[in-house]
Amino acid sequence: MTDLKVAYQQRVATLLEPIREKLDVYLRDCLNGLPRIDRLSVRVKDVERFIAKAERLTDNGAPKYTDPINQIQDQIGARIVTFYRGDVEAVAKHIRDYFTEIEEKLIVPDNESEFGYFGQHFIMSLPRDVYASKELETDVRFFELQVKTLFQHAWGEQTTTLPISRRHL
Repeated sequence: MTDLKVAYQQRVATLLEPIREKLDVYLRDCLNGLPRIDRLSVRVKDVERFIAKAERLTDNGAPKYTDPINQIQDQIGARIVTFYRGDVEAVAKHIRDYFTEIEEKLIVPDNESEFGYFGQHFIMSLPRDVYASKELETDVRFFELQVKTLFQHAWGEQTTTLPISRRHL
């Protein structure tokens, strides 16, 4: 096993998973009372996916990440799934009241008649309430947040078998 894989596995167990749990509670509190939210999920990036991303190369063959543990910002990710497309922007606006946005990316198909991936993606700063504690003294300061409709979520996950059950906030 590579040193990076071992380091990331330890990071998941001792740091990322406890932060994920706290972020999940924090986000649920932030979203409490908003209408038409189907689900919220918060995950830690899988070890194999992290390693695959860490090993990516640039177009000229150089490593994309020289310090993956500190450069890959989506080690913790959250997804908020709404019922309607109009709710995506309302939820994103609401979330901005609680989090500092570092980066935003709206992903849409090339043209309106084309069927394809859609989503509102953010890199957000973790609120101090989530990471500031004696047991979680950390360099983890960011997470990825996606806001999308149920349809967009299902299309993006089309190769993965998902339970269709709804979790309420």
